[in-house]
Amino acid sequence: MHELNYEAPTSLDQAISVLAAAGENGRMLAGGTDLIIQMRAGVRQPGQVIDAKKIPELQALSFDAQNGLQLGAARACCDIIADATVQQHYPGLVEAAGLIGSDQILARASVGGNVCNGSPAADTTPALIALGAVCHIAGPNGTREVAAEDFVTAPGQTVLAPNELLVAFQIPAPQGQASDCYQRFIPRNEMDIAVVGVGSCVALDGDTCTAARIGLGAVAARPLLAKEAGDSLVGKTLDDAAIEAAAQLAQQAASPISDMRGTAEFRTHLVGVLTRRTLKEAAARARAR
Repeated sequence: MHELNYEAPTSLDQAISVLAAAGENGRMLAGGTDLIIQMRAGVRQPGQVIDAKKIPELQALSFDAQNGLQLGAARACCDIIADATVQQHYPGLVEAAGLIGSDQILARASVGGNVCNGSPAADTTPALIALGAVCHIAGPNGTREVAAEDFVTAPGQTVLAPNELLVAFQIPAPQGQASDCYQRFIPRNEMDIAVVGVGSCVALDGDTCTAARIGLGAVAARPLLAKEAGDSLVGKTLDDAAIEAAAQLAQQAASPISDMRGTAEFRTHLVGVLTRRTLKEAAARARAR
């Protein structure tokens, strides 16, 4: 790797100041499980690396029934998947975070880093989209909020300006009978990257669906909210016919490519399969509440 400067600020203001001074030359280190590999390969060569692990706001992990989950962008995945409250209220997020890597990787990797890497195939982004997560961003000009489905703009690109950083995710609290689920398909003998990933979240009133969101990964240039598919379930009983119709709408929202991990036709098929599976599991979890 090339020569660089490293700082580990202990406050958000300090981190913003260092990042603003570095400009295009700066990069946040939320865990390093993507960035360090990219630096070794020469894909990214920042002159300034700012470690996020000592910034309190980026280490947040708290829940209340009114505001939901406050999740710091640099909080390690191992903390998230081991937290009993997160397991109870956001099982789909736990499933997605747990797929990022081995135990060693999970001890460093963060949901924020996974999202900021900008991969269309990231596991946590569709799960966050399904949950209606909001991304809190800070920079020298103040703070702003962006919906999870709008954060990644293209492969490897996000809405973050060079002098901005992702601080935390705010994830709404489940209301009444509501739950989520995340599933993906990967090639058995190839890279541990989703060919397709789907996150679904549903809310029920008895047998009637009152809200539904479906997030899709690895089927477009960025993760997607399949809005029409989710909206189609509202006011209906979540029976096989309603779920099948939603799955078909999710397939229509996808625009996958063919590559070494799967053809566009295969990916479109998987969108339907995983949408059906995640909706059924999310509904079963919601009914069990």
